Amino acid sequence: MKIPDEMMSGYDLAYAALAVRDVAAADHVLGDILGLDRIVLPHQDEQVPTFGVGRTALAVFPVGDPFLAENRAGVDHIALAAPDPESAAEACGLLDQGVKGAGLGSARQVAIDRAATAGLAVRFTTPLGLSGTNSGRIERIDHLGIASADNQLAETVFHGQMGFAIESRQTDMEVRIAVESFTSDKYGAVYRNREPVPVGGLRVSFITVGDCELEFLQNFDPGHTTEVHHGTAGNTKQDQGAIAGYVMRYGAGLHHIALKTPDINEVLGHLYRHGCRMIDVAGRPGSRRSLIGFVHPSTLGGVLLHFVERPDLDHA
Repeated sequence: MKIPDEMMSGYDLAYAALAVRDVAAADHVLGDILGLDRIVLPHQDEQVPTFGVGRTALAVFPVGDPFLAENRAGVDHIALAAPDPESAAEACGLLDQGVKGAGLGSARQVAIDRAATAGLAVRFTTPLGLSGTNSGRIERIDHLGIASADNQLAETVFHGQMGFAIESRQTDMEVRIAVESFTSDKYGAVYRNREPVPVGGLRVSFITVGDCELEFLQNFDPGHTTEVHHGTAGNTKQDQGAIAGYVMRYGAGLHHIALKTPDINEVLGHLYRHGCRMIDVAGRPGSRRSLIGFVHPSTLGGVLLHFVERPDLDHA
């Protein structure tokens, strides 16, 4: 199916749903510490704290809420804004997979079967009517990280079928290099590097949705590892282990959220001074020539959050 030109990348991200173990604590971090605009949206008999960030929003639910796709803490699902959710799902070839129902803030919503969207929990919803926001410390969502079992399939669905643009692709690889030395009292020292040996690897595809990206992370490594040292600053092997372990346990799906900041050291220090449990207290090199820093998942009720400082992209 060919997507009409006027529909290419035409859906904004209405919101990303976070499932947390402590709604009040997450509310405090997002609203009071990070300064995101807080509004309350109704859903059935609930009042859902929702935070504007860039052109989209973060909606916070308690783990176990029947509105959610999963019964565990983390980034639960994303909702794409469309005036007519049913027509949008049909245009993308997904209507047969859709379950209609009441959405957030009295919106109409269609939830798509994850089998049709490469494991990612996706919904179409009528727009929430929120205006763009920037807290000063937080500019927008940089990306939503997805533990992927098949990046080629993800690109087929989100680019080829749904019409979103591919922002970039990259390969992350950690290698081990051994050095031999030959030292003689007569001839001096000679050093030789052996061939590098891969110890961790990820294939990454960034697909633009609204003013952020979906970051599909697919494990690849001849040695295949699920090794993770929780609570310590990561590296490529660590990241590969986290993604491989997630897919083995849960299948493909949303893994983490990253917020874009103009000053990563300031925002990490600000969180630390406010008593947040941190993995990083200073930015370190990350994808797309960025500096990144992670907050411990316990700070946001089980949601893995990190921050990104990098040159801005030209978002449509």
